[in-house]
Amino acid sequence: MNELAGKHIVLGLSGGVACYKAAELTRLLVKAGATVQVVMTEAAGQFITPVTMQALSGHAVYGSQWDAREANNMPHINLSREADAILIAPCSADFIARLVQGRADELLSLLCLARPAERVPLLLAPAMNREMWAHPATQRNLAQVAADGATVLGVGRGEQACGETGDGRMLEPAEIMEELAAFFTPRLLAGQRVLVTAGPTFEAIDPVRGITNLSSGKMGFAIARAARAAGAEVTLVAGPVDLPTPRGVRRIDVRSADDMLQAVVPLAQDATIFIATAAVADWRPAQAATQKIKKDGSGEVPVLGFVENADILATVARSERARSGALFCVGFAAESEDLVAHASAKRARKGVPLLVGNIGPATFGQDDNALVLFDEQGHSDLGRASKHELAGRLVAEIARRVPPAH
Repeated sequence: MNELAGKHIVLGLSGGVACYKAAELTRLLVKAGATVQVVMTEAAGQFITPVTMQALSGHAVYGSQWDAREANNMPHINLSREADAILIAPCSADFIARLVQGRADELLSLLCLARPAERVPLLLAPAMNREMWAHPATQRNLAQVAADGATVLGVGRGEQACGETGDGRMLEPAEIMEELAAFFTPRLLAGQRVLVTAGPTFEAIDPVRGITNLSSGKMGFAIARAARAAGAEVTLVAGPVDLPTPRGVRRIDVRSADDMLQAVVPLAQDATIFIATAAVADWRPAQAATQKIKKDGSGEVPVLGFVENADILATVARSERARSGALFCVGFAAESEDLVAHASAKRARKGVPLLVGNIGPATFGQDDNALVLFDEQGHSDLGRASKHELAGRLVAEIARRVPPAH
């Protein structure tokens, strides 16, 4: 995640079994190019050792406010001044209460209190039993710590170490990484409502067969993630793909082109930006068989008739909101040859202000891509990069072209 490259993160661990997730979180942070300084409470040391965290972070772990390794014996000052952010993960109910009270009798709470709040943000990833999470005291403390300037990342829901099931699990390391990346991303689309389509569609021939394509949905999901990180409210309409939903994104799963059309048209009435990334089937069988079509040994091949699917992008682009400028439409063109000619013609035919082109067979299923932008002025190359990075570049281009949200 380029958003974290070069960032210096103070990772604080308070007591809780979720400390085991801090090991993977540290590994992901370092892999993303961040430097990680681990600070642990005494209770955290009951769940994971400083040796483990030192090995993963590459830096000595701090746990005492009296640590003599600091020349001035003030680790609470030195560590907090060097940070781009302080992340407490896991953040226990007790530690949240300490922050609310302004307690400062051990190093981690002390450096949180001593941090320059105007330039060193404090992020909390709570972790606790479901009853502790739901307790009025905890909820009251969470509201207060947020009012005091901390960012509370929320919790996951599921099976807990105690055997109970409910809210209170610490977010998974990958989810925390998404939250951190979003935190450091400029809010270029703040206030915008973005609708994204992604993946292929599946057009049934019979109950067990159908026509589809090789689109993986990765580009559309990356765009949804980047738009959300840029401050937008994002809805993702996804064809049949096996991808995790980006954190903070509303997802609607569909199957066929008609399913996607029926989902998109009403949603577009409230969106301010529509990004049609999905590889929608151009045709579908005129009549899907109700039972599996079987071969009978005669050598005869069934004859399939086809009808054209509705053009989702063109339908939305012709709507009153799009024509009035209230909805900015972005199309995608996956071509197999002569990208400039075909994509330029497609943009004019669809009537959209911006179209993104690529060579489909070279990118379907891959983690990288090469994109070209087409508009009224001609075309420009976004270059080849990971789909994650290209999604960020595309979001910046869209933000430059749309008016600020009211």
